[in-house]
Amino acid sequence: MKVLGIDIGGSAFKGAPVDLKTGRLLAERHRVEIKSPCSIKEGVAAAREIARHFKWKGPVGIGFPGIIEAGRIGEVGNLGDVWVGQNGAALFRRATGCPVRLLNDADAAGLAEMQFGRGRGKTGTVILLTFGTGIGSALFRDSRLLPNAELGHIPWRGKPFERYAAASVRKRARLDWPEWAARVNVYLAVVERLFAPKLLILGGGVSKKADKFLPYIKAQAKVVPARLHNDAGIVGAALAWARP
Repeated sequence: MKVLGIDIGGSAFKGAPVDLKTGRLLAERHRVEIKSPCSIKEGVAAAREIARHFKWKGPVGIGFPGIIEAGRIGEVGNLGDVWVGQNGAALFRRATGCPVRLLNDADAAGLAEMQFGRGRGKTGTVILLTFGTGIGSALFRDSRLLPNAELGHIPWRGKPFERYAAASVRKRARLDWPEWAARVNVYLAVVERLFAPKLLILGGGVSKKADKFLPYIKAQAKVVPARLHNDAGIVGAALAWARP
């Protein structure tokens, strides 16, 4: 089965057709820049452009940066509060002219890593953490997803942890890799205290530079970079059509 996967981030919509059997992208991904926060009009236009770019007529899976329940959008992070309460599946179905399934963006990346990446065959508690504009998270127990686990929103010094340790913070505060890794270690210590994972998978765009920061990461669990890197969100979004 082939599905168009669309991964929505804080600065862009990215999409490509995906082979659900292999997890491979079937074409070079197409990226549409957006503003943050993003209006509904701009967001649906970005999804429409991606579908038209690939002349897509089949199913579409979308990883959305917010709480998702049965296609409806709950709490939203960087994309903006205008999306809260919207029927996201219906919005994007009208925009693309295709059947659409929606899930949380970090959950999507986690599904991809559990099926095709570092989490494949792993039991116990596995957590994927994506470091980008914010911190996304996907929580698994014996390969079963516990949806909408927003661990980047754990409070720290009166603010969500993602405002302290996201990859965007490293750039904005001009932190070197050891300085940023020290912040990530504080975050990981809290996550480990709460969930005692056996495996921590670090994803997002920063996973391509794992050699620069992994030597400074300290955790009780095994820590590995995501195998699918920044494509995990696209692949996992498509996997929405492989779930019941």
